[in-house]
Amino acid sequence: MWEGAAERRRVQRRPMLLPFLLPLFCTALSEQIRYKIPEEMPTGSVVGNLAKDLGFSVQELPTRKLRISSEKPYFSVSATSGELLVSSRLDREQICGKKPLCVLEFEAVAENPLNFYHVSVDLEDINDHMPKFTHTSFELQISESTKPGTRFILGSAYDADIGTNSLQNYQLSPSDHFSLVNKEKSDGSKYPEMVLKTPLDREKQKSYHLTLTALDFGRPPLNSTAQIQVLVTDANDNPPVFSQDIYRVSLPENVHPGTTVLRVAATDQDEGVYSQITYSFSEAGQITQFNLDSNTGEITTLDTLDFEEVKEYSLVLEARDGGGMIAQCTVEIEVLDENDHVPEVLFQSLPDLVMEDAEPGTHIALLKTQDKDSGRNGEVICKLEGGVPFKILTSSRNTYKLVTDGVLDREQNPEYNITIRATDKGEPPLSSSSSVILHIGDVNDNAPVFTKVSYLVHVAENNPPGASIAQVSASDPDLGPNGDVSYSIIASDLEPKSLWSYVTVNAQSGVVFAQRAFDHEQLRSFQLTLQARDQGSPALSANVSMRILVGDRNDNAPRVLYPTLELDGSALFDMVPRAAEPGYLITKVVAVDADSGHNAWLSYHVLQASDPGLFSLGLRTGEVRTARALGDRDSARQRLLVAVRDGGQPPLSATATLHLIFADSLQEALPDLRDDPLPPDPQAELQFYLVVALTLISVLFLLAVILAIALRLRHSSSSSVWGCFQSEVVVPPNYSEGTLSYSYNLCAAPTGKAEFNSLTCNDQLNSGQDILFGDSAGALFPLCNSSESTSHQQAPPNTDWRFSQAQRPGTSGSQNGDETGTWPNNQFDTEMLQAMILASASEAADGSSTLGGGAGTMGLSARYGPQFTLQHVPDYRQNVYIPGSNATLTNAAGKRDGKAPAAGGNGNKKKSGKKEKK
Repeated sequence: MWEGAAERRRVQRRPMLLPFLLPLFCTALSEQIRYKIPEEMPTGSVVGNLAKDLGFSVQELPTRKLRISSEKPYFSVSATSGELLVSSRLDREQICGKKPLCVLEFEAVAENPLNFYHVSVDLEDINDHMPKFTHTSFELQISESTKPGTRFILGSAYDADIGTNSLQNYQLSPSDHFSLVNKEKSDGSKYPEMVLKTPLDREKQKSYHLTLTALDFGRPPLNSTAQIQVLVTDANDNPPVFSQDIYRVSLPENVHPGTTVLRVAATDQDEGVYSQITYSFSEAGQITQFNLDSNTGEITTLDTLDFEEVKEYSLVLEARDGGGMIAQCTVEIEVLDENDHVPEVLFQSLPDLVMEDAEPGTHIALLKTQDKDSGRNGEVICKLEGGVPFKILTSSRNTYKLVTDGVLDREQNPEYNITIRATDKGEPPLSSSSSVILHIGDVNDNAPVFTKVSYLVHVAENNPPGASIAQVSASDPDLGPNGDVSYSIIASDLEPKSLWSYVTVNAQSGVVFAQRAFDHEQLRSFQLTLQARDQGSPALSANVSMRILVGDRNDNAPRVLYPTLELDGSALFDMVPRAAEPGYLITKVVAVDADSGHNAWLSYHVLQASDPGLFSLGLRTGEVRTARALGDRDSARQRLLVAVRDGGQPPLSATATLHLIFADSLQEALPDLRDDPLPPDPQAELQFYLVVALTLISVLFLLAVILAIALRLRHSSSSSVWGCFQSEVVVPPNYSEGTLSYSYNLCAAPTGKAEFNSLTCNDQLNSGQDILFGDSAGALFPLCNSSESTSHQQAPPNTDWRFSQAQRPGTSGSQNGDETGTWPNNQFDTEMLQAMILASASEAADGSSTLGGGAGTMGLSARYGPQFTLQHVPDYRQNVYIPGSNATLTNAAGKRDGKAPAAGGNGNKKKSGKKEKK
């Protein structure tokens, strides 16, 4: 047994910390420490390191004077190591009896500062008691006429252990005539019943010897045996019968000895001696509180009952007739609690002297109340009697603290009589009082007094270092140095080395400054104790607590916890059944925000989706559900880009990518995971095509410009013109299609090529109209509008084809179009822009505006707005070709001035004509 106990000495300590915060100047902490140990541990065994569990260091032990306050010295504290030791025998059965939970509660008292802590030790049961029968042998008389199936209650055994270590089973030695059935009472205890299997024949066998064994399930299991002798008697036809199988009665605990509990009754239908019934207890040796009249069946009390010791009794009664036949019944007696215990007040510690400068809330003494009653009879209320400057505060269950509740003045009251009355809630209530005398010590009468009992300061995080966050103030009625108050920080829940890097206080003004920018996520609040000290001799001081709360700002973005990436950087896939109904929960985006309050209120939004109408996203939950059923044309792989935003101002966000596969099984999803690429992003493809298109347009435009410059250089070097003829061509106006009427001269060379020598505007054109020549395919050919213009060197064309909204061609520049200012798409805007370009080319050649506009505006301001100037229009006065013709447009002014082309111009023109034919 001691070997098993040695294994159980590996104590399972379960310290449980229950802090109680009291609204006092100096925060006091009441802790509950819980240990669990097996019973019967040797004296001196270590239960646990109580000092370490309370947060005390070894260096503090001599000053804190940690000790145990308990009615029975089961435990003690080592003064050197602070370990909780076993100081006396721990017999669970003796301490708690059959209670399922055995807990020893006591207080640990520490000084400097004075405080106490609740400690509880759970005693676990070990299998140190074996089941024991009241009698080691039984004699049972059974008539030979007893029918099979008749049951006989046998004497039960008693085991002081509980749980599996207690009595669990009975066994009967093998027999052809008898078997055993295990029965259980209402209180959980078990008793055996013997059942007759086959009829008995006294002439064949007069008696039977059986062995009854009681076992428990402990480790190791223990058992005991009892011998049963069954005597077969002549026929006694009818056994006694009780009026009830189970009798139940309730009895107050304060009844006097001899009080009748109840009367049982049994009847026998036999006559003569067989009908005479006697009553007895089945386990008479264990019944010490009750008496049974063997003739009348009346049960009376032998002694007073105590609810605090036993709450319920279960008695087994036997009725035996003259022929030896037995009947049994059970009597269950419930003990009712009465308010029969007076509450008591016990002072745990009391100082010899209380200084008169003790501030309100100063701990004076620790006291405890106890009442052995239960329920409301055991609930105690404490009150402080008399008008004294003290009060009691409830610390925890049945424990109180006596603290000062006013200013103490030794000159007026050198001592106080403290009387505390404890009253329970029973009917009628019982009460008791306890008194102590407190002596007041004399000190300097006037000490600084703070204007507030405590300070609560709110500071937003990311504050500028060096800013003032609060100010404390104290007054001292004394004069001179005794009234000069200086301030300092004397305590904090921060590390002493880092305290001065957080806050400081101005010694003269009491202004508290922040030395650094606070971070709400790292430090949400901290406690300071400030002291106001005068300059007297001796110096007096007062303390006040300041709690600084660091407010939150939205400086942390949400962090996505799910979905996450694999170690190789690949994204996880979620599989969705193809037959998923609308509203099917696919997955959930989980995110957290280190901020607090509204700044941590997250919302979920879809940024991109392969098929936006296929899914729905919970705004606050982040749950991704199907919005509709999967169609035949829907891709089996889907991609969602989810943004998680917080509720701060401005809001911060994070993104998460979900890859979803519609498949009914993992085997069906594997090919998609291994081979199929992700479905293309339409937005990404559109952007790609736009970039490619813009690049091609830019390259073609540059090639066109280079080709135009090269042709211009070749024409300028021509030495002769073969001839010309004039042919005036008038294009009738068609305003519905956006075309304008104009006239021009056509010069033809002998080689079959033609040139436009001069261009004369038709009389139908006014100054507000522009001239443009174009083919059916929409190609633009700007023409000159005056035959008197002079030739001059043309600047390179402007390649910037983009216009702002106000500068775009159209009615007053208000025509709708692309935001980027690209070339207009509809036919009307195209022809309008062609006319504008032709006018700009002609005006640049003449050096003046003939369209009615101001200088440098080409007359476009009046039509398209004042912001549309010449700098927005490219120059297209170089060689212009007419598709399907050999004609080439040139500047006729140069010919009138007598400037002939260069001698080698014919060859160049031929080459140019060949290019045109091609």
